[in-house]
Amino acid sequence: MTEPTTVAPARRRVYVDKQSPQAYRALLATAEAVRSTAAEAGLERGLVELINLRASQLNGCAFCLNVHTRAALKAGETTQRLGVLAAWRDTELFTPAERAALALAEATTAPADAALQERAYAEAREALTEDQISAVIWVAITINAFNRVSVLSKHPVRAMPAQPTGEHLI
Repeated sequence: MTEPTTVAPARRRVYVDKQSPQAYRALLATAEAVRSTAAEAGLERGLVELINLRASQLNGCAFCLNVHTRAALKAGETTQRLGVLAAWRDTELFTPAERAALALAEATTAPADAALQERAYAEAREALTEDQISAVIWVAITINAFNRVSVLSKHPVRAMPAQPTGEHLI
């Protein structure tokens, strides 16, 4: 006769940002530096938010999608462009520079795909300056880090006011 198995009660995940606040503050400082780098390179805030959103879509980060959708709207993005962002290649709604930035952000998010990376980099070389290429890559790297924090912590998405409240905006 086998013993009945018991299932341990589900436990809340460790919020790594709260558990290790010094490391999280360093990530926030990185985000601030990246935000400045992007602005200095001439990347508009709306494009930075599109990068944040596209990487967060690929990573399945509901928390960051919530935060950056609101930030994108505040930066002047349209609901139409946000609604089709997951299929940006199949629309004519994005400029060549935006398309290059989105492709590079995707390649940064999935770096193991060498062919994707090479195509994205070649496209970026045609449409972006070297400073902009660097800034796009840094924005994507940073949002990927925030995505990992939120996905692995299982940060909840709660109903929020219509205006962004200053969450970790990159």
